[in-house]
Amino acid sequence: MRNRDRKRGEELLRRIAAFEKTQRPLPGISNAAARRALVEQMVESIRRNEYIAVIRARGCSESRLDPASPIFDPIRAAILNAKSGNLDEAFWLTFLFVHFGKHRRSGYRLVQDVYGGLGGVRWSWPKVSADPFGFRHWLDRNEAGIKIRGGKFGNHRKYQSLSAWKPAGTGAAVESYVKWVVTKGGHERLVSGVEAKYGGDRRRVFHDLYLRMSTVVSFGRTARFDFLTMVGKLGLANIEPPYAYMQGATGPLEGARLLFGHPGLPAGKAEHEVVALEKDLGVGMQVMEDSLCNWQKSPSLFIPFRG
Repeated sequence: MRNRDRKRGEELLRRIAAFEKTQRPLPGISNAAARRALVEQMVESIRRNEYIAVIRARGCSESRLDPASPIFDPIRAAILNAKSGNLDEAFWLTFLFVHFGKHRRSGYRLVQDVYGGLGGVRWSWPKVSADPFGFRHWLDRNEAGIKIRGGKFGNHRKYQSLSAWKPAGTGAAVESYVKWVVTKGGHERLVSGVEAKYGGDRRRVFHDLYLRMSTVVSFGRTARFDFLTMVGKLGLANIEPPYAYMQGATGPLEGARLLFGHPGLPAGKAEHEVVALEKDLGVGMQVMEDSLCNWQKSPSLFIPFRG
């Protein structure tokens, strides 16, 4: 562990001890190995979040924008679009990144093939927002060819369907996303309208958008959380999660139950407990959600989980 990470870990251990002294015990980390494993997961999650800030600060090759390029990257492409003032395209690329994910072997191949139209006309935001039904027809004609090229959905989306017409498939997801945004006048107007409602309170804005996004097909609890947290990290909107959104969660909820020593802990109570702990730790709710999910997979030994 690097010196900076070691110092972070030591500070987290200190804050956890203070929380246990003033608030409540944490039975799931009563032994030193479990405590170290959880803290290391938190430090790992903090580093992943900071990496987005690092690549935002760096210059990116224009090739990152091109889905035909071997170094295409939807996140870096979103950053480049945001820097040039094209926020609609930046949001759209972020949506595609979350919808398809990054597969540990095929990488961004699936995003590249769909966004790049298999080398044809690019499905940019202006094109897809003007003709989402046309996108579904294109996807229907090309689904077999896309699959042959070997692109796979990422881990968080491994049960997602590429289908153009299935009720919960990619076609329905894209069309419902377009409808959600276009009916509000575009991404900027959608976000600014919510910001005005809450006076710019970034946590309340996040929560409102999280609830509104339930209209997007196949974007359940995890996808909405991943999308909106990435929107915040990319600086596309000034938002941050107020909760870990335990309702409907699996890994994070199991992590909270293990940590607080209550196997049957209801999601609502788990949420309350996690919010209280985060308030003392100060790591942010995305780190809490991510680290609890990963820690419960290996509670006594730190293993980095990615993808």
